[in-house]
Amino acid sequence: MADNVYPIPKFHFAVDWAGTRIGFTEVSGLDVETEVIEYREGHSKEYHKVKMPGMQKYGNITMKRGLMKKDNEFYEWWNTVALNTIERRDLTITLLNEVHEPVVTWQIKNAWPTKVAGTDLKADGNEVAIESIEVAHEGIKVAYE
Repeated sequence: MADNVYPIPKFHFAVDWAGTRIGFTEVSGLDVETEVIEYREGHSKEYHKVKMPGMQKYGNITMKRGLMKKDNEFYEWWNTVALNTIERRDLTITLLNEVHEPVVTWQIKNAWPTKVAGTDLKADGNEVAIESIEVAHEGIKVAYE
């Protein structure tokens, strides 16, 4: 019972990007939704529809990181779009504990970039330049270690 005293902090995580481990400041969109199908038979005595589970729908995942000199990997991946084809990659996102062991792992299937956003620029700002990539995918498998 002592292991379950506190919730897991969300700030210690790793992203494996097609065999390369990349540091990100933020990952969001790890959600899945089941669409609802509403149905009513014509001879039903009930005056309401029956709700049934439909297809699963996955939201896009957004990942943000600090802009690095001579690192153009986001745009290089995004530029692989040609004639309705694109390089798809499997991603692994892992939430880690204090000794760097996996606690929760999200396996992302067939991800590809839908949007790449460069940093905003601000003359009086004092922040790190952040770029982001948004990826669509075909499924998430979640494993609790």
